[in-house]
Amino acid sequence: MIPAPFDYVRVSTVDEAVAALAEHGEDAKVLAGGHSLLPIMKLRLAVPSVLIDISGVQELSYVRVEGDEVAIGATTRHHELEKSEVAQAEVPLLPHVASRVGDPQVRHKGTLGGTVAHCDPASDLPTALLALGATVVVQGPSGRRSIPITEFFLGFFETAMEEGELVVELRVPRTGAGGWGYEKFTRRENDWPIVAAAAVHLPDGSTGVALANMGGVVLRASAVEAALAEGKSIEEAAELAAEGTSPSSDMHADAEYRSHLARLLTKRALKVAAGETGASTAESTAA
Repeated sequence: MIPAPFDYVRVSTVDEAVAALAEHGEDAKVLAGGHSLLPIMKLRLAVPSVLIDISGVQELSYVRVEGDEVAIGATTRHHELEKSEVAQAEVPLLPHVASRVGDPQVRHKGTLGGTVAHCDPASDLPTALLALGATVVVQGPSGRRSIPITEFFLGFFETAMEEGELVVELRVPRTGAGGWGYEKFTRRENDWPIVAAAAVHLPDGSTGVALANMGGVVLRASAVEAALAEGKSIEEAAELAAEGTSPSSDMHADAEYRSHLARLLTKRALKVAAGETGASTAESTAA
């Protein structure tokens, strides 16, 4: 399908973007890489009258260490994150997951801020960011504010951003060489995951675990995290992966099978994070 008619505004600074959002109000949408927004516009699930293109805002493209965190600008592309030496050294889960997003075309255009703002429950990088306990920095007419990622995803395509705000930065704890694992099950390599699980050992000694496509948003596997904190084995903890989730049933998998995948992939991700096994082939084999 063809999107409904819209006006196009290209900005070169964050201040210009904020001003344009203030001018056009709720009729405007921010365009970064476009791989999330344009498909839903073609389906008429989104009908903005104005697109504000921030892809040329160079001040939002960076990956750098700031204290105990890695700061990543919102227009940093997946490919740039995948190849970033800073990210590979300081938070290696993210470049690995970035390398698994879609295909090369998607990775060269899609942006980290865009995929977070889109709030798709099947997204790879938001799942990893949730496991890491990242912080989302947004900017609007009242300035900048920081939102813990655990409070950012509210519902299907719904975030904690207020009108006139846009994502400008992600801040992630530096995990260094701490263990991590990411497992996802797909029909084809470049598909959205039917279910995915991320596990990472955090600087405070805890383990963060998150799931994709097990509810209306990406979810923390809180029961798994609590079991691990209590000293339960990986196998025992992983059996709790589906607790508190609400997986859907569709043409790809029913809720029961998604729950099975959540337990299986969580166990695999935790074992990889613990150094007990190499990367699995979950994405290409029946589970």
